[in-house]
Amino acid sequence: MTEAGTVERQWTAFHQWGPYGLLAVGTAVAAAASHLVGMTAPQWYLAAALIAVAVGTQLWWTRTARSRPGPNPVSVCLYFVRCAVAFGLAWLNPLFGFYAYAGYFGVDRLLPPRLLKTGLFLTAVTIAGSQSGGMPPDDTTGWMLFGAILAVNVVLLVVFARLAETEEARNRARVQTITELERTNTALQQALDENAALHDQLLVQAREAGVADERRRLAAEIHDTLAQGLTGIIAQLQVVAATPDQELGRAHLDRALALARHSLGEARRSVHNLSPVALADDGLPDALKKTVTEWGERTGVQAGFTVTGTAEHLHDEVAATLLRIAQEALSNTARHAAAGRAGVTLSYMGDEVTLDIRDDGRGFDPLAARAHTPAGGFGLDGMRARAERIAGSLTVEAEPGHGTAVSARVPLVRHDR
Repeated sequence: MTEAGTVERQWTAFHQWGPYGLLAVGTAVAAAASHLVGMTAPQWYLAAALIAVAVGTQLWWTRTARSRPGPNPVSVCLYFVRCAVAFGLAWLNPLFGFYAYAGYFGVDRLLPPRLLKTGLFLTAVTIAGSQSGGMPPDDTTGWMLFGAILAVNVVLLVVFARLAETEEARNRARVQTITELERTNTALQQALDENAALHDQLLVQAREAGVADERRRLAAEIHDTLAQGLTGIIAQLQVVAATPDQELGRAHLDRALALARHSLGEARRSVHNLSPVALADDGLPDALKKTVTEWGERTGVQAGFTVTGTAEHLHDEVAATLLRIAQEALSNTARHAAAGRAGVTLSYMGDEVTLDIRDDGRGFDPLAARAHTPAGGFGLDGMRARAERIAGSLTVEAEPGHGTAVSARVPLVRHDR
């Protein structure tokens, strides 16, 4: 139960039972001092009738307020009847004025804003008459005393009304602020949920695109390696079949056998690369290091690998994409660059990961149109497509005779735990 709810219940109980308490106090005090005021029996009969009206009216309102809470015409009627009863009792005995104080409490629940000042002024008149010794004043001094006390009561009403308005304005501002914060938090949560959904959708699309990329890559691999190897084997066997020279035939058979072994190795490599097996047991840095080392041993190119920044466990799609880009870039270097040295650098930079592959080969003109193989190849466009599918980018810096540098920048998306 909140503190605000507790206070609200206490005020509700006071507005329901407070008028009875004030009427009881006023009646008790007036009865105890009736001999000092000099109330007659008929006056007491009239006071008893007014007390009965006050109790009956309050009981009636208690039942009505459950279904028709104020301000409404019924509550307005209650308030002014209560004011009239309080004025009549204070006229009979000023000590009944305790009951008049009920007009100060809960007035905003009973009267609409246009009648608030009128109701409060009538209550102030009754209380001032009670405090000045009873109504009507006996002489000019009595009227002056009544006027002075009424003025004090009106000033106090104005001051407290201003304070109440200020507090109400603060409460409204506080409520508006809380409402705005709740609206902002709701919008923020919705945005976070949408971002999470978009992130999941991006990963799904990346997986689907990865399958298509692997198919295109495998087609290019077969065309560039296996098909060329088989063509070479056929050519060597045709020479063997056409020559009567056994020595020459043996040489061509040896070449055909070497080409067959090489093609078998390429086939195994292509099938192996359908999925990043290198990432099954190792993180991206270790997988890249092994890839670079094996590539250097296979091609005879001096190759180095470097990691900068604090290595983190990347999401599988991000790690696989960077590994594929590195493999394709090194493959291009082996095929086209005629390089003596190559270097691969993996950099963790805050919310980004950068992969740089450099070589000192023959280079090329990036602006020149590049011929495509019948299978479509993979190459730079494919690497760029890979990076863009996970919201990254790929840039190429190259110049004929001055080597090539490929740089991929992708978001640092951590592994789902």
